Amino acid sequence: QVQLVESGGGSVQPGESLTLSCVASGTGDLTYCMGWARQAPGKERERVAIIDGVGTTSYADSVKGRFTISQDNAKNSLYLQMNSLKPEDTAMYYCAALPNCRLPEDYRLGANRPAYLYWGQGTQVTVS
Repeated sequence: QVQLVESGGGSVQPGESLTLSCVASGTGDLTYCMGWARQAPGKERERVAIIDGVGTTSYADSVKGRFTISQDNAKNSLYLQMNSLKPEDTAMYYCAALPNCRLPEDYRLGANRPAYLYWGQGTQVTVS
């Protein structure tokens, strides 16, 4: 069973930076796409960034140029570097995983795309 544990959330002021981490366990030998999604109160969950096993990435337009997703396969870890944070970035941030996944170069995240199979419990980010 895949388990995802996020950390690194907190409260920051607008313009500041924050880095989220996610440690995965139970992934076995499968190739995964790993991503970050967020959900603010009263809003739909938004997929903000994704990376596959060879490093192909895709970002939501709302975070492009400010957020960077990365991974350390040796540590089974996923990261989200968030710069120039805005109040509208306030949300619960979730780590997610999809097995047997490979992204095309022009992949675009959607409201429910991809359909992640595994989710973490989330870490809160507040920008005010």
